[in-house]
Amino acid sequence: MKEFTIGANEAGQRFDKYLRKRLPEAPGSFLYKMLRKKNITLNGAKASGEEKLAVNDAVRIFFSDETFLKFAGEGKGFARVSHTLDILYEDSHIAVINKPVGMLSQKGEEDVPSLVEYFITYLLESGQLSETELATFRPSICNRLDRNTSGIVTAGKSLAGLQQLSALFHDRALHKYYYTIVDGILKKERNIKGYLHKDKKCNKVIVDAHPMEDSSPIQTRYLPLGNNGKITFLKVELLTGRTHQIRAHLSSIGHPIIGDGKYGNAEANLYYRQVYGLKYQLLHAGELEIPEHCPELSYLSGRRFAAPLPVMFERILRGEHLRDERMAEETKKGRKKV
Repeated sequence: MKEFTIGANEAGQRFDKYLRKRLPEAPGSFLYKMLRKKNITLNGAKASGEEKLAVNDAVRIFFSDETFLKFAGEGKGFARVSHTLDILYEDSHIAVINKPVGMLSQKGEEDVPSLVEYFITYLLESGQLSETELATFRPSICNRLDRNTSGIVTAGKSLAGLQQLSALFHDRALHKYYYTIVDGILKKERNIKGYLHKDKKCNKVIVDAHPMEDSSPIQTRYLPLGNNGKITFLKVELLTGRTHQIRAHLSSIGHPIIGDGKYGNAEANLYYRQVYGLKYQLLHAGELEIPEHCPELSYLSGRRFAAPLPVMFERILRGEHLRDERMAEETKKGRKKV
C-alpha cells in the first residue's frame, strides 16, 4: 500500500487527473476500476475520481510494490542535467533567471536540454523539490526567449507562482524592456505599429503596415540611447509579445538588429562577425517590471528586475564607441540585481 498527502501544488485538481499523473502508465479504465473496488481511496472512503483535491487530503493506493512501480513508470525518472544558472531573484513561488545566449528556453530538440530541465535539476539538487513531488507537479518557465536572445526568463517554482506569473504575461500586465544595437541611425523615441504574419514554410514572420491574412497587430516602442554614425543603441519596450516581434519589426522599418542572420543585414553582420566574432543577434531582455498594486503577486508589486548585458554586447558597445552619460546610466541599471 502507498499513501500520499496532497500538497499545495496538487490541490484544486480533479482526483482522476492527479491519479493519471501519479500512475502515468496505467490505463484510465484500470484506474476507474480500482476506484470502484476501493483499491484506490480518498480520505479513507470510496471515490469516483471527480472530486476536487484539497491540501492534506489522504490518497491510499492498495497495489503491490511491483504493480505500483510498473504503473508509476519504473526507471523513467527525471533525467537530471546540471548547469550553473544566473538566478537574479527567487522566493518560494518564483524565480527570475538571466538566460545566456545559446540556451533553449524549452525543449525543442530531443537530445538538447533546455532551461526548463536545468531549472528542475537545480530545484532537485538544492532540495527545493523532490522526485515524489515532481511526479504530480512540474515547475516550468512562464515566458520564452529565442535561443540566441539573452536575458530575463521567469519561472514558477510552485503551482501558485506558475499560475500567477503566467496570468500576468497573458494579460500583458508586465513591462518588458530589451536592449539591442541596430543598423542605421535612429534619434527619436517612437512607438511603431504593424501587423505580423507567420510564414511557416520558411520559419519567419512578416511585418507590414497593413493587415494581412491571419496577421496579428503588434506594437513596439523604442528609445535611442545613442549612435556612432553607423549603428544605434536602443532600449525597446515590448508592448505586444509575438514570435520574433522585435527582430522583424525593427527590420521592417529599415533598422535590423546587428548579428541577426534571419532578419538582418548580411553585409553589416559579416563586419561584426569578422571584427568581434559575433554569431548571433544582439538582443537582450534586460528589464522586467511588475506593476503596482498587482493582486497576483502582491508582495512583489512595483518591483523591478534587471539582467546585466552579456560580455559580447558590452564589448561591441565599447569597441563601437556607443557610450555616453545617458547610455552609461541605462546600462548601469542592468548590472543591479533586485
